[in-house]
Amino acid sequence: MRAALCRALRAEPHELGALAWAFAYFFLLLCSYYLLRPVRDTATFAAMLALVPAFGWLCARLPRARLLPVVYAFFALDLLLFSVKLDAALFFIWLSVFNLFVVSVFWSFMSDLFSAAQAARLYGSIAAGGSCGAIAGPLIAASAVAPLGMRGLLLLSATLLSFSIPCIVMLGRWARTHPRAGDPPPDAPMGGSILAGVRATLSSPFLLGICGYLLCYTALSTALYFAQVEIVRDAVPDAAERTRLFAGVDLAVNALTLLVQLFAFARLSTALGPAWMLALMPMLSLAGFLWLGAAPVLGVLIAFGVARRIGEFSISKPARDALFTVVPREERYKAKNFIDTVIYRGGDTLAGWMLGGVPGLAFVAAAISAAWIALAFFLGGRMKTWTREDALR
Repeated sequence: MRAALCRALRAEPHELGALAWAFAYFFLLLCSYYLLRPVRDTATFAAMLALVPAFGWLCARLPRARLLPVVYAFFALDLLLFSVKLDAALFFIWLSVFNLFVVSVFWSFMSDLFSAAQAARLYGSIAAGGSCGAIAGPLIAASAVAPLGMRGLLLLSATLLSFSIPCIVMLGRWARTHPRAGDPPPDAPMGGSILAGVRATLSSPFLLGICGYLLCYTALSTALYFAQVEIVRDAVPDAAERTRLFAGVDLAVNALTLLVQLFAFARLSTALGPAWMLALMPMLSLAGFLWLGAAPVLGVLIAFGVARRIGEFSISKPARDALFTVVPREERYKAKNFIDTVIYRGGDTLAGWMLGGVPGLAFVAAAISAAWIALAFFLGGRMKTWTREDALR
């Protein structure tokens, strides 16, 4: 069984334990979040701005083994407080922050545990843990809301979230026996200032490239959303039929994403390398928006939308997160957190302002896709060069 798992998941025998704990860790995080989502963006953006320096302060003072449990214990405690008194408006903002923040910290930890070569093989299977959690969360919520009520769901989510802390401890033990070459000791605080991540991002062409890559993704997601509103409204006027359509699309996306994460990501990474992995989604977007611009009909929208979401969750996001395996530890946590929260949420909000009502939106999106392709090859080329240099040391 062990040998079969290694072959199927493209993992080395000594990596199976870490892979299992990382899978469980991400499953618990996203299951906890998606369990709450049925209960649920300028206000969220303001909250992100407040949290980034606080996270930077913690990073500067706590070693990795204490930093992550403190972060997740804080969010679990928040859930306990919400179970006592639930303020709907505050909870909506908190849930948006929670989703972005805990997932960003998770991938920071993964980039600190695994090298670029390991990420290329293992990140797909690790991401599958999150996909399973995203599927399990709503199923649990649907079956448990009647007997437990809203407060019970909050307590259950807090329990699941707290279970991620043992996963962190076990991964930390694995890391001490399999340390990354050239990294500082894992138990040493990162040091630096609370805004070091902001300064590092703004002064590094590589990190700015990651910002641009993420902004292109958020802009095109917004563009596709605007196109979807118009096309679906005209093609499916009945609200119940629209709900069934979206439910079917979500089911297809979740199932196919899981299959690609488990069985295709590692093989594609080995065959294509980082630049082409990063460029797959931009190329798909360029072709898809040109197709949608020429034929703005429901069938084209569904085919493009499903392919794009599968590509984002199973290929583009794991490949994008793997970029942080080649930067220093401080940037893996502080800069990544700033990019994944403030830059992502700010770009999402800005895209909504700028792209609403733009004529010929599909062709504008195609132009953004072309810039996205250029950024993919820049980032992938830089990552490949640094990985080769590290291997030669």
